Amino acid sequence: MSIKIGFYICHCGINIAYRVRVEEVADFARKLADVVVSRDYKFMCSDPGQEMIESDIKEYGLNRVVVASCSPRLHEKTFQSACQRAGLNPYMFQMASVREQVSWVTEDEDEATKKAKTLAAAAINRVKYHHSLETREVSVHPDIMVVGGGIAGMQAALDIGSSGHKVYLVEKDPTIGGHMLQFDKTFPTLDCAACIGTPKMVDVGQHPNIVLMTYCEVVEISGYIGNYTVKIRKKQRYVDVSKCTGCGECTRACPVKYRLYTPEEKEVEQAMTDQGGQDG
Repeated sequence: MSIKIGFYICHCGINIAYRVRVEEVADFARKLADVVVSRDYKFMCSDPGQEMIESDIKEYGLNRVVVASCSPRLHEKTFQSACQRAGLNPYMFQMASVREQVSWVTEDEDEATKKAKTLAAAAINRVKYHHSLETREVSVHPDIMVVGGGIAGMQAALDIGSSGHKVYLVEKDPTIGGHMLQFDKTFPTLDCAACIGTPKMVDVGQHPNIVLMTYCEVVEISGYIGNYTVKIRKKQRYVDVSKCTGCGECTRACPVKYRLYTPEEKEVEQAMTDQGGQDG
């Protein structure tokens, strides 16, 4: 099926027309490949403007529509609806913002008109590659995952859990709390960091809607918005978490002994390891 494009540029009162020579842009677009009809109008978003698009779709058999006017955030849905009412898939529409990106920010009329032509040509070329899309409804999994159990992650989990949703809070370290637990005081009130963080840690651990997953890392995410599948690696603790009370007595019986190295000692040890590898 051959491509038939309808191009429309809006005066937007004087918002566009006082800087862009819209008739000249419409003439320029009329000469581009696959453009069947090219028009300019005072207010394309008005009922007469939308009716113009609907009428041309039916009369010329348009299968693509481009409108150069204001921001897509403002009227993209308006023009998509006009296409749909005329029997054209709404996703066969492309919009070029020549108000916010051209007339409002370009003082010189020649430069503004030139830039409007460039954006119009780009939109016309892009719409050729559009495909018909259909809206459908899919089920959404309501559970939520928060990655990172610092002060922000804990508060997010508490807020979401209190709203009635189930939350999975994933933290890579053995305990939640994050960097805040390492602080003495917090700016600007100079409150005790532990006095703020510790109660939240308790609230997170006791909240019925929060599943706390410490010492875990996210390794893979697939799916799409509302239906994600997340693969999590659970690190080995070598203790029965269901029976652990956090007393620390297990460390006395643990056969593995280690000590913390300073950064300087780590550098020396690494250098010796590298040297040994070279000698071997």
